[in-house]
Amino acid sequence: MDQIIIQDLSIYAKHGVYMEENILGQQFLVSVYMDLDLSRAGQTDSLEHTLDYGKICHFVTKYMQSHTFKLIEAAAEHLAQELLLTYDPIKKIRIKVKKPWAPIGLPIKNVCVSVDRTRHSVYLSLGSNMGDRQAYLDQGIKEVDALDSCKVCERSAVIETEPYGDVVQERFLNCVIRVETVLNPQQLLEKLHEIEARADRKREVHWGPRTLDLDILFYDHVTVNSPNLTIPHADLHNRSFVLEPLCEIAPWYQHPVLHKTVRQLYDGLAKDDAWL
Repeated sequence: MDQIIIQDLSIYAKHGVYMEENILGQQFLVSVYMDLDLSRAGQTDSLEHTLDYGKICHFVTKYMQSHTFKLIEAAAEHLAQELLLTYDPIKKIRIKVKKPWAPIGLPIKNVCVSVDRTRHSVYLSLGSNMGDRQAYLDQGIKEVDALDSCKVCERSAVIETEPYGDVVQERFLNCVIRVETVLNPQQLLEKLHEIEARADRKREVHWGPRTLDLDILFYDHVTVNSPNLTIPHADLHNRSFVLEPLCEIAPWYQHPVLHKTVRQLYDGLAKDDAWL
């Protein structure tokens, strides 16, 4: 992967644990290492196929000066998130924040924090069969997009489906969204559970009625097997209410375990249903 590197951008900002640091401010040196594809820029010699590093410098300066963090760890973390989710060409980023005059009472050149973060592509399914179903779906999508660490990029149409499993209940509304995030799978799951809780989601009956259900279907092309999380979703290949809207926005996405595309999984499920 190619890189654009900005080294030791000097910024006067107000970050630190001590009150005087937040009031008086001090000098920071910020370096940004951005992984992206520069092949078209190199071939065309056109600015539109790369990132304007001047604009990036102004973005970083404005962000560092308009926020106040106690820790440079937090400043680096939030700056990395903001750059990844603002500039689509950046696939991976490293932020280094140096504090040349750290108040430790000893001679030192600087203290530096370095964080590496990657933008991840995630597919989520949403379902609701209680109350105002459409409102619950809309609110769920809005809350995912409102997270500092996530951005909703695509959304399928909403379909109405029969409930899955043996529990007698109302019909569902379902859809799928594609999200870009800097969260790891476990962190994302925790955020989704918080959104479900705000929608008064109850986990009392397996496959039972719910105000809002949020499931991680795919996370990049990785697999996760932990006590509370399985990626890809363990049963998505059997669920037409997931595969149908997923086909709309990601028909050629390949299941990393079954090695079939979403379209192939959906067509195979439809063929099986035809024999019933």
